[in-house]
Amino acid sequence: MNVIYFLWLREMRRYVRSRVQIAAALGQPLLYLLALGFGMGPVFRSAGRGSYLQFVAPGVIAMTLLFTSVFSGIGILWDRQFGFLRETLVAPVPRVRVLIGRTLGGATVAVLQGLLVVGVSLIAGFRATHASMVPLVLLLMALVAFVFAALGSAIGSVLQDMQGFQLVMNFVVMPLFFLSGALFPLSGLPPVMAVVTRLDPLAYGVDGLRGTLIGATQFGVLLDILVLVTTAAVCLAVGRYLFSRIEV
Repeated sequence: MNVIYFLWLREMRRYVRSRVQIAAALGQPLLYLLALGFGMGPVFRSAGRGSYLQFVAPGVIAMTLLFTSVFSGIGILWDRQFGFLRETLVAPVPRVRVLIGRTLGGATVAVLQGLLVVGVSLIAGFRATHASMVPLVLLLMALVAFVFAALGSAIGSVLQDMQGFQLVMNFVVMPLFFLSGALFPLSGLPPVMAVVTRLDPLAYGVDGLRGTLIGATQFGVLLDILVLVTTAAVCLAVGRYLFSRIEV
Protein backbone atom coordinates (compact mmCIF):
# COMPACT_ATOMS: atom_id res chain seq x y z
CA MET A 1 0.00 0.00 0.00
CA ASN A 2 2.92 2.37 0.60
CA VAL A 3 3.90 2.47 -3.07
CA ILE A 4 0.27 3.12 -4.10
CA TYR A 5 0.08 6.08 -1.71
CA PHE A 6 3.51 7.35 -2.80
CA LEU A 7 2.62 7.35 -6.49
CA TRP A 8 -0.79 8.89 -5.81
CA LEU A 9 0.82 11.62 -3.70
CA ARG A 10 3.43 12.23 -6.41
CA GLU A 11 0.70 12.91 -8.96
CA MET A 12 -1.07 15.25 -6.54
CA ARG A 13 2.07 17.26 -5.87
CA ARG A 14 2.88 17.46 -9.56
CA TYR A 15 -0.63 18.73 -10.30
CA VAL A 16 -0.72 21.31 -7.51
CA ARG A 17 2.66 22.72 -8.50
CA SER A 18 1.86 22.90 -12.21
CA ARG A 19 -0.24 26.06 -12.49
CA VAL A 20 0.49 26.17 -16.22
CA GLN A 21 -1.00 22.67 -16.64
CA ILE A 22 -4.13 23.69 -14.75
CA ALA A 23 -4.63 26.81 -16.84
CA ALA A 24 -3.85 25.07 -20.14
CA ALA A 25 -6.24 22.20 -19.39
CA LEU A 26 -9.08 24.72 -18.98
CA GLY A 27 -8.51 26.28 -22.41
CA GLN A 28 -10.24 23.64 -24.55
CA PRO A 29 -13.27 23.21 -22.23
CA LEU A 30 -13.74 26.98 -22.21
CA LEU A 31 -13.64 27.03 -26.00
CA TYR A 32 -16.33 24.35 -26.26
CA LEU A 33 -18.51 25.93 -23.58
CA LEU A 34 -18.36 29.45 -24.96
CA ALA A 35 -18.02 28.91 -28.72
CA LEU A 36 -20.38 25.94 -28.98
CA GLY A 37 -22.54 26.56 -25.93
CA PHE A 38 -23.54 30.04 -27.06
CA GLY A 39 -22.82 29.76 -30.80
CA MET A 40 -24.97 26.65 -31.31
CA GLY A 41 -27.59 27.73 -28.78
CA PRO A 42 -30.03 29.34 -31.26
CA VAL A 43 -29.84 26.33 -33.63
CA PHE A 44 -30.42 23.88 -30.77
CA ARG A 45 -33.33 25.93 -29.43
CA SER A 46 -34.94 26.23 -32.88
CA ALA A 47 -34.87 22.41 -33.08
CA GLY A 48 -36.96 22.31 -29.91
CA ARG A 49 -34.25 20.86 -27.66
CA GLY A 50 -33.86 23.75 -25.21
CA SER A 51 -30.53 25.20 -24.07
CA TYR A 52 -27.45 23.81 -25.80
CA LEU A 53 -25.27 24.99 -22.91
CA GLN A 54 -27.28 22.76 -20.58
CA PHE A 55 -26.83 19.87 -23.01
CA VAL A 56 -23.13 20.29 -23.82
CA ALA A 57 -21.76 21.10 -20.33
CA PRO A 58 -21.85 17.44 -19.09
CA GLY A 59 -20.11 16.42 -22.32
CA VAL A 60 -17.39 19.01 -21.81
CA ILE A 61 -16.88 17.78 -18.24
CA ALA A 62 -16.52 14.21 -19.57
CA MET A 63 -14.11 15.47 -22.24
CA THR A 64 -11.93 17.01 -19.54
CA LEU A 65 -11.91 13.75 -17.60
CA LEU A 66 -10.99 11.82 -20.77
CA PHE A 67 -8.07 13.97 -21.88
CA THR A 68 -6.60 14.56 -18.41
CA SER A 69 -6.75 10.90 -17.36
CA VAL A 70 -5.41 9.49 -20.65
CA PHE A 71 -2.53 11.97 -20.68
CA SER A 72 -1.61 11.05 -17.11
CA GLY A 73 -1.30 7.41 -18.17
CA ILE A 74 0.84 8.28 -21.15
CA GLY A 75 3.10 10.06 -18.65
CA ILE A 76 4.73 6.63 -18.28
CA LEU A 77 6.76 7.63 -21.34
CA TRP A 78 8.22 10.62 -19.52
CA ASP A 79 9.03 8.49 -16.48
CA ARG A 80 10.73 5.98 -18.78
CA GLN A 81 12.77 8.72 -20.44
CA PHE A 82 13.99 10.28 -17.18
CA GLY A 83 14.67 7.00 -15.39
CA PHE A 84 11.96 7.23 -12.73
CA LEU A 85 10.08 4.24 -14.15
CA ARG A 86 13.16 2.02 -13.86
CA GLU A 87 13.61 3.00 -10.22
CA THR A 88 9.97 2.23 -9.52
CA LEU A 89 9.91 -1.13 -11.28
CA VAL A 90 13.02 -2.48 -9.57
CA ALA A 91 11.47 -1.82 -6.15
CA PRO A 92 10.53 -5.03 -4.26
CA VAL A 93 6.78 -4.55 -4.74
CA PRO A 94 4.32 -6.14 -7.17
CA ARG A 95 4.02 -4.18 -10.38
CA VAL A 96 0.24 -4.16 -10.10
CA ARG A 97 0.58 -1.85 -7.09
CA VAL A 98 2.67 0.53 -9.15
CA LEU A 99 0.00 0.48 -11.85
CA ILE A 100 -2.83 1.05 -9.36
CA GLY A 101 -0.96 3.92 -7.72
CA ARG A 102 -0.36 5.62 -11.04
CA THR A 103 -3.94 5.03 -12.17
CA LEU A 104 -5.46 6.36 -8.95
CA GLY A 105 -3.20 9.40 -9.08
CA GLY A 106 -4.12 10.16 -12.69
CA ALA A 107 -7.82 9.61 -11.99
CA THR A 108 -7.76 11.94 -8.97
CA VAL A 109 -6.06 14.67 -11.00
CA ALA A 110 -8.68 14.23 -13.73
CA VAL A 111 -11.54 14.53 -11.22
CA LEU A 112 -10.02 17.72 -9.76
CA GLN A 113 -9.70 19.15 -13.26
CA GLY A 114 -13.28 18.10 -13.98
CA LEU A 115 -14.52 19.89 -10.86
CA LEU A 116 -12.81 23.06 -12.09
CA VAL A 117 -14.73 22.73 -15.36
CA VAL A 118 -17.94 22.25 -13.37
CA GLY A 119 -17.22 25.58 -11.68
CA VAL A 120 -16.54 27.25 -15.03
CA SER A 121 -19.78 25.79 -16.42
CA LEU A 122 -21.75 27.23 -13.52
CA ILE A 123 -20.21 30.64 -14.15
CA ALA A 124 -21.12 30.35 -17.86
CA GLY A 125 -24.76 29.75 -16.95
CA PHE A 126 -25.12 25.97 -16.62
CA ARG A 127 -27.56 24.91 -13.91
CA ALA A 128 -27.94 21.37 -12.59
CA THR A 129 -31.57 20.37 -12.17
CA HIS A 130 -30.91 17.54 -9.71
CA ALA A 131 -28.78 18.85 -6.83
CA SER A 132 -29.50 15.71 -4.81
CA MET A 133 -27.53 13.70 -7.39
CA VAL A 134 -24.17 15.22 -6.42
CA PRO A 135 -22.82 11.95 -4.90
CA LEU A 136 -23.72 10.07 -8.09
CA VAL A 137 -22.12 12.80 -10.20
CA LEU A 138 -18.87 12.43 -8.25
CA LEU A 139 -19.05 8.64 -8.56
CA LEU A 140 -19.52 8.85 -12.33
CA MET A 141 -16.68 11.35 -12.66
CA ALA A 142 -14.41 9.06 -10.66
CA LEU A 143 -15.38 6.02 -12.76
CA VAL A 144 -14.80 7.83 -16.06
CA ALA A 145 -11.45 9.13 -14.83
CA PHE A 146 -10.35 5.69 -13.59
CA VAL A 147 -11.38 3.95 -16.82
CA PHE A 148 -9.33 6.24 -19.01
CA ALA A 149 -6.41 6.57 -16.62
CA ALA A 150 -6.15 2.77 -16.74
CA LEU A 151 -6.49 2.88 -20.53
CA GLY A 152 -3.77 5.54 -20.71
CA SER A 153 -1.47 3.43 -18.55
CA ALA A 154 -2.07 0.43 -20.83
CA ILE A 155 -1.27 2.53 -23.90
CA GLY A 156 1.79 4.06 -22.23
CA SER A 157 3.06 0.57 -21.42
CA VAL A 158 3.35 -0.37 -25.10
CA LEU A 159 4.58 2.94 -26.53
CA GLN A 160 8.34 3.27 -26.75
CA ASP A 161 8.60 7.00 -27.43
CA MET A 162 6.48 10.12 -27.91
CA GLN A 163 6.28 9.61 -31.68
CA GLY A 164 3.36 7.26 -31.16
CA PHE A 165 1.51 9.85 -29.11
CA GLN A 166 -0.05 11.54 -32.14
CA LEU A 167 -1.35 8.20 -33.40
CA VAL A 168 -2.99 7.59 -30.04
CA MET A 169 -4.63 11.03 -30.20
CA ASN A 170 -5.90 10.62 -33.76
CA PHE A 171 -7.05 7.00 -33.66
CA VAL A 172 -8.05 6.42 -30.02
CA VAL A 173 -8.75 9.54 -27.96
CA MET A 174 -10.45 11.80 -30.51
CA PRO A 175 -12.82 9.08 -31.84
CA LEU A 176 -13.76 8.20 -28.25
CA PHE A 177 -14.69 11.83 -27.67
CA PHE A 178 -16.56 12.58 -30.88
CA LEU A 179 -18.53 9.31 -30.81
CA SER A 180 -19.57 9.71 -27.18
CA GLY A 181 -22.50 12.04 -27.77
CA ALA A 182 -20.78 14.83 -25.86
CA LEU A 183 -21.60 17.34 -28.60
CA PHE A 184 -24.75 15.84 -30.16
CA PRO A 185 -27.73 13.73 -29.04
CA LEU A 186 -27.44 9.98 -29.53
CA SER A 187 -31.12 9.55 -30.38
CA GLY A 188 -32.14 9.23 -34.01
CA LEU A 189 -28.72 8.19 -35.31
CA PRO A 190 -28.31 5.84 -38.32
CA PRO A 191 -28.11 2.16 -37.24
CA VAL A 192 -24.37 1.85 -37.84
CA MET A 193 -23.61 5.02 -35.87
CA ALA A 194 -25.93 3.91 -33.09
CA VAL A 195 -24.02 0.64 -32.72
CA VAL A 196 -20.63 2.39 -32.77
CA THR A 197 -21.63 4.91 -30.12
CA ARG A 198 -22.82 2.11 -27.85
CA LEU A 199 -19.37 0.53 -28.05
CA ASP A 200 -17.77 3.75 -26.81
CA PRO A 201 -17.32 3.63 -23.00
CA LEU A 202 -17.18 7.42 -22.82
CA ALA A 203 -20.75 7.54 -24.19
CA TYR A 204 -21.94 5.94 -20.95
CA GLY A 205 -19.96 8.43 -18.90
CA VAL A 206 -21.48 11.35 -20.81
CA ASP A 207 -24.95 9.82 -20.57
CA GLY A 208 -24.55 9.22 -16.84
CA LEU A 209 -23.40 12.77 -16.16
CA ARG A 210 -26.22 14.15 -18.30
CA GLY A 211 -28.74 11.97 -16.50
CA THR A 212 -27.62 12.98 -13.01
CA LEU A 213 -27.09 16.66 -13.80
CA ILE A 214 -30.05 17.53 -16.04
CA GLY A 215 -32.20 14.39 -16.01
CA ALA A 216 -31.67 13.51 -19.69
CA THR A 217 -30.42 9.96 -20.21
CA GLN A 218 -30.33 7.64 -23.21
CA PHE A 219 -29.28 4.37 -21.54
CA GLY A 220 -30.19 4.82 -17.88
CA VAL A 221 -27.82 5.83 -15.08
CA LEU A 222 -27.63 2.34 -13.57
CA LEU A 223 -26.57 0.83 -16.90
CA ASP A 224 -24.04 3.65 -17.32
CA ILE A 225 -22.47 2.83 -13.95
CA LEU A 226 -22.46 -0.92 -14.67
CA VAL A 227 -20.75 -0.46 -18.04
CA LEU A 228 -18.15 1.91 -16.56
CA VAL A 229 -17.35 -0.46 -13.68
CA THR A 230 -16.98 -3.37 -16.11
CA THR A 231 -14.82 -1.32 -18.47
CA ALA A 232 -12.65 -0.15 -15.56
CA ALA A 233 -12.02 -3.77 -14.56
CA VAL A 234 -11.16 -4.75 -18.14
CA CYS A 235 -8.84 -1.76 -18.67
CA LEU A 236 -7.09 -2.43 -15.36
CA ALA A 237 -6.62 -6.11 -16.25
CA VAL A 238 -5.22 -5.25 -19.70
CA GLY A 239 -3.04 -2.53 -18.19
CA ARG A 240 -1.73 -4.95 -15.59
CA TYR A 241 -0.74 -7.46 -18.27
CA LEU A 242 0.97 -4.88 -20.49
CA PHE A 243 2.63 -3.12 -17.56
CA SER A 244 4.07 -6.41 -16.32
CA ARG A 245 5.80 -6.87 -19.68
CA ILE A 246 7.75 -3.61 -19.53
CA GLU A 247 11.46 -4.36 -19.60
CA VAL A 248 13.69 -2.34 -17.31
